[in-house]
Amino acid sequence: MTDDQTFLFDRAAETMSREDIEALQRTRIKDTLTRAHGKVAHYTSAFDAAGVQPDDLKTLDDLRRFPFTVKTDLRDNYPFGMFAEPRESLIRLHASSGTTGKPTVVGYNQADIDLWTNLMARSLACGGALPGDIVHNAYGYGLFTGGLGAHYGAERLGCTVVPVSGGGTERQVILLEDFGARVLCATPSYALNIAEVAARQGVDLRDLPLAIGIFGAEPWSDALRAELEDKLGLKAVDIYGLSEILGPGVAAECHVAQAGLHAWEDHFLFETIDPETLEPVPDGASGELVITTLTKQALPMIRYRTRDITRLSDEPCACGRTHRRILRITGRDDDMLIIRGVNVYPSQVEAVLVGLPGIAPHYQFVVTQDGPMTALRVEVEADAAMDDNARTAKAAEVQHHIKSIVGVTCEVEVMDVGAVPRSEGKAVRVRDLR
Repeated sequence: MTDDQTFLFDRAAETMSREDIEALQRTRIKDTLTRAHGKVAHYTSAFDAAGVQPDDLKTLDDLRRFPFTVKTDLRDNYPFGMFAEPRESLIRLHASSGTTGKPTVVGYNQADIDLWTNLMARSLACGGALPGDIVHNAYGYGLFTGGLGAHYGAERLGCTVVPVSGGGTERQVILLEDFGARVLCATPSYALNIAEVAARQGVDLRDLPLAIGIFGAEPWSDALRAELEDKLGLKAVDIYGLSEILGPGVAAECHVAQAGLHAWEDHFLFETIDPETLEPVPDGASGELVITTLTKQALPMIRYRTRDITRLSDEPCACGRTHRRILRITGRDDDMLIIRGVNVYPSQVEAVLVGLPGIAPHYQFVVTQDGPMTALRVEVEADAAMDDNARTAKAAEVQHHIKSIVGVTCEVEVMDVGAVPRSEGKAVRVRDLR
């Protein structure tokens, strides 16, 4: 593969030496700390309470002296209290759904939108999108950052965007067939839904020009990657972001190695910590991802606790990019379930379920209280009609696999074809009935 095919957007920035990356980070982080302390009342108070000032940062390790930011800080300062720019200077607002309380609100000035657009173009190119490609964008548009983030980035790369958003899955299949998109952007669970609907319509997506799937917005396993690549006939690559930091485009997997997300260290500083002690974990060890923005203006984030559990890798990548990689996110700290004393992430069980003979790649956890203990029922879906005896035998087989691989005992119910709800955006994997 030639360099021109591998690097389509920003080769110089993506291949900086480690020394140059860290020198740039030292300069940019000082500016971010100064902006946050001087313009955001929350950070003024938080820094003062911790006994630190922006000038106290002499090395990158000194960032550990500064306080963390958490999602409740944004909610406590709802709607505009975390902004470092006057609201009148902002050109865009996005917000979370607010289903568990007040929504988190994020804002962008023109420089932020330009930054986001460029990083999404970089990310899409990293994933294998090419100028001139038709990009079928099935991420949701609106207050969710996924749709517009992918849209503007694809346009900046020089692609033709089909802004279809989520839902209307039968029509999505028609458009994929008629327009001939080479790139599909969607959550992995919705991409699976599209493939399933296409099969019912008699359309084999593997016969279409689809070559690249840019999938993100929810944790997904390598087992699901294999399922998506088989059913859609494309190369499935991961993309990472969160609205509090910027939106999608904070990190992206390359189509060359598909071996972890290249974290764009020229614009963000990444740490991993023990979520219990809040102390740094050794390089390569599993921990909670913490991100500090380096160039965002309207909403600087200092040591934001993402709650995502992952590992950072300094190993060189076959694609030639030099930024550290975020390895597969195994789950979220706040999604972790403790079932009869065993820590369980939904993605761990997904890795067991996807690909099992007789089981479709659709599932939900149902969490209940069984006296003093938490109990788990895993609802899986048969891939074809089963009689009661076959259903009972398959449930026992699935239960055994989960116990032997994940280490947790749970009830398993094998449901009829189509009984597990399908996603048109982020999948709802857990129904907590406690």
